[in-house]
Amino acid sequence: MRKLILMGLALGMTMAVASDLRSAIETPDASKLIAKDLLEPAKVYTMPSGCITNDKDSIARGKFIFHNLNGKKAKGKLPKGLSKKQMKPGKTYLPQDKIPAKQYGNCVACHNIEGARGAGNIGPDLTNYNEFFIKTGARDNAFVFQKIADPRIDNPNTHMTVNLTTKLFTTHEICEIASYIVSIKK
Repeated sequence: MRKLILMGLALGMTMAVASDLRSAIETPDASKLIAKDLLEPAKVYTMPSGCITNDKDSIARGKFIFHNLNGKKAKGKLPKGLSKKQMKPGKTYLPQDKIPAKQYGNCVACHNIEGARGAGNIGPDLTNYNEFFIKTGARDNAFVFQKIADPRIDNPNTHMTVNLTTKLFTTHEICEIASYIVSIKK
């Protein structure tokens, strides 16, 4: 009987302590955090004129962005016009300022393409894209631009990154990636 009373007393004290701790634990309203992280609605973009180009420097930049994750660990020589740092337009940097690494596409994590060195088996294979899709008329350059800019337009459940709507890339960078994808590779 004595053991039973002691156990009941211990259990009662445990419950009292536990109920006191519950009031001490912070439970913030996460709805504001969630709302901040939600993507804007899917957006249709108009491809700028002259976006898709055969310029070798532009295609080289698109290829570099396609095949690398970020400037800090980017592989290979940077093409003219790219930086390993993410410079914010209009901002003046002082020597002591830490400039973040530029986030590149890492498209090869999901897509295969000529010369790819990545997993490349999640998204569609982009090998010979020009031959299979552009020349046959199944797709056009505007489709490629839109797919990179905001792929949710034709697939609301896509897992592909939303690049222009989220400002991960600029319109110019998307044009260069698209130019690389539709280019004829040798």
